Amino acid sequence: MSEPRDAENWAKPIDEFKVGEVAEGAVTGNVEGRKPTGPLQGFGQLWQKTYEVSIPGPTPEKVIATWKEHFGDFWYPSNKFYAPAGGIAPGEIAIIGGGVGPAKISTGVRVIYADERSWSYMTPEGHPWAAIITFSAYEDDDGMMVTRIHLLVRANDPLYEASFRIYTSRLEDKIWKHTLTELSGHFGSNEPVSMTASLVDKRRQWSQFGNLWKNSAVRTLLRQERRG
Repeated sequence: MSEPRDAENWAKPIDEFKVGEVAEGAVTGNVEGRKPTGPLQGFGQLWQKTYEVSIPGPTPEKVIATWKEHFGDFWYPSNKFYAPAGGIAPGEIAIIGGGVGPAKISTGVRVIYADERSWSYMTPEGHPWAAIITFSAYEDDDGMMVTRIHLLVRANDPLYEASFRIYTSRLEDKIWKHTLTELSGHFGSNEPVSMTASLVDKRRQWSQFGNLWKNSAVRTLLRQERRG
């Protein structure tokens, strides 16, 4: 059987994350050796969220190339994105640090697909979300260039699910709205960011309760306490 035409755009399947060269300051303890987790492996309710903004002028390919190169520059102020040495490309792993005070967390993501108009990444065990997140750009029916962030996401464990309901769902909205606002501003646009959310599955997957053991927020806090 021949490979599909876009085979080079897909990362090879892995059993666990293997972090290569990382930027100074990146903390890999909650990423190295962790298994990939998508929405099927999460605990909480399954949500679909979409954020979009119109950017007049550039082509989708230009926007995606700029976004990949400067992703960390458009990142939320309290968070840090450590881009992989190989850039945003299939199989590359980025490290993420975020939060303030005792709520700090270190985790990461792995790029599972990338082409000229989009890329997607998946989260590891312990990340707040068991998710697949896709970043894309396209031309709508009126010929307007639109950038999109699409999430299919569950909270990874019961603690994250409680936090999601109280606070982090709204924080997630702020993060991605900020990202699209900064990206569109880079191209001289100030169009508003739209957002839609829908509950796909209201059930919680109690079989995944044990995901608590890998909770990166807890483990980050414990490391800080030991160092202190």
